[in-house]
Amino acid sequence: MVRLWLMLALAVALDTAQAAGDSAVDAGFQSFVEDLWPLVQSRGVSRATFDSAFAGLAPDPRVLAATRRQPEYGKPLEAYINSFVGPARIAAGQRNATRWTDTLAAVERRYGIDRFTILSIWGAESDYGAEKPQWDVVRSLATLAHAHYRDDVFRDELLAALQILQEGHVSRDLMLGSWAGAMGQCQFLPSSFLQWAVDFSGDGKRDIWTNVPDVLASISHYLIGHGWTPGMPWGFEVVVPPGFDYRRSRGSLQEWAALGVRRVDGGPLVDRSNAILFFPSGAGGPAFLVTDNFIAIKRYNDSDAYALAVAQLADRLRGVGPIRATWPPHDMPLSRAQRISMQHGLAQLGYKVGDFQGHIDFDLRDAIRDVQSKAGRVPDGRADLSALELILSQARSQPAATKKIP
Repeated sequence: MVRLWLMLALAVALDTAQAAGDSAVDAGFQSFVEDLWPLVQSRGVSRATFDSAFAGLAPDPRVLAATRRQPEYGKPLEAYINSFVGPARIAAGQRNATRWTDTLAAVERRYGIDRFTILSIWGAESDYGAEKPQWDVVRSLATLAHAHYRDDVFRDELLAALQILQEGHVSRDLMLGSWAGAMGQCQFLPSSFLQWAVDFSGDGKRDIWTNVPDVLASISHYLIGHGWTPGMPWGFEVVVPPGFDYRRSRGSLQEWAALGVRRVDGGPLVDRSNAILFFPSGAGGPAFLVTDNFIAIKRYNDSDAYALAVAQLADRLRGVGPIRATWPPHDMPLSRAQRISMQHGLAQLGYKVGDFQGHIDFDLRDAIRDVQSKAGRVPDGRADLSALELILSQARSQPAATKKIP
């Protein structure tokens, strides 16, 4: 009986503590919400819209758990691309190319972006609209901002979401998206919606949730606004000649041809476009020449794995074969924490780092090449564990007075 009494007392105490904790969280969240009102009001959002958006809302604990998931970095690049560019997605893309051929032609005429790239991003973001988003966008964004997870970014996205509700583009119950607030079939954050979403169907609404013409045109408008050049390829899979100097990373396609770099499909490299030599898994794996259009795809999702998968799916939809070179075994990408550590190490060595969010852009790959070259390694710019260890080792060995604080 004494043991039973103790167990009951403990259960009551835990319930009381949990209730007190929940009450503190609720009070803090409600205070956070109310503090938003002046900013929301300055955007032309009415008090009625504001109150309706937050009625009965509480933080979503699943959202913070989702911040630790990284689909582009949780598996080897070959496995990620193969899962992304599978037979089912290719077949679905071909069916949608036929079903929406007239709309795609009209979007091509308006924006100059080929239909296969548009279809590929649509397939990447929502499986051509088959995936139905289930996350409450306002709740997700409020959870992230309240938890100070890049709160300046997600607070602004929350304000943009309320502006969208005020303008009547979507009803509150249908404003669904990803855990991070990306909305609709093209997965636009609210700020991207306000800037890039298009009413292509002419019904007076910019509907990226259910209106396919609006979705396809909005994807195109976004890419054009982020540097896409009509008529330019995203790039090609290539082979470098024996004795190639891996320190070389940039040049025109004509210059690459003169250096002996050739396309694996035998096609010419005669365009005057500039291209970057890209070894996503190092010199022992596939090599690509990528143009500014590849970088435009990265503006949609700042991940080399994502951009390469989108480019490959577009190629498969236009009838180009798969990647021919063999991927290296055990090719695990760095985690986000490791990539941030690499950025800090490069900054300490004096290289320019634009942000410390874990994005390894082509400028940082050139920095990695420089570090590799000085250490007598193959300077292929590969951001792997070996490069991370090298960079951190050199950063630690620098005299304290010469280190740069990021």
